[in-house]
Formats: sequence, C-alpha cells, structure tokens
Amino acid sequence: MAENTKNLCAPIPAELHAQLRRRQEESGQTLSQYMTWLITKFYESEGKTTMKENQRTVAFQVPTELFEQFKDYLKRKGVKQNAFFLSCIQRALEEADQTEGGTEGE
Repeated sequence: MAENTKNLCAPIPAELHAQLRRRQEESGQTLSQYMTWLITKFYESEGKTTMKENQRTVAFQVPTELFEQFKDYLKRKGVKQNAFFLSCIQRALEEADQTEGGTEGE
C-alpha cells in the first residue's frame, strides 16, 4: 500500500537549487526520495550537538586555486577532507617523534 504523501513547493535561490539537484542526482535517488531523506535528516539532527566533546575544529584559509586543486585531488582519490588532514597531522607528529627521539641520546 502506498504511503500517504503531500506535495511541497517553495521557491529557493537558483544556486541552492542547482546544488540540491546536483547532490540529488549523485545520490541516485529521485527528487522525492532525496527531499524526504534531507528533511528527515534535518529534523533528526535538530537539537543534537554537532561537535563531539573530545574533538576540536581546525580551520584555515587557502588560495582559491589551491583549494580547487585540493578538491580535485580528494575526488580523484576518493578521500574525505577530514581523513586527509587527520592523516597529514598524524604523519607529521610521528615524524617529529622519530626525529626528536633519535637525537635525544646523542
């Protein structure tokens, strides 16, 4: 039996509409399925803390050209931005530990 549905229509900015349609198409869902998922996700997350207690945000600005190259790299490699930066930070800290550890006994 089909679920009882209602139509929802609201004008939104063209740029937001284009972004929404792009993401909807990438999801492989129909517009109706995608909007249902999006609205449900919004209401489920409402009132929830978005930042975990044991985590902090790191933010910085980069030149536009570098940002675009970085986004292309992430897409080609199938890597999330968060995972990329966590890996970079962990590698740098490990290298620093090895470098500092190797000079202490000399």
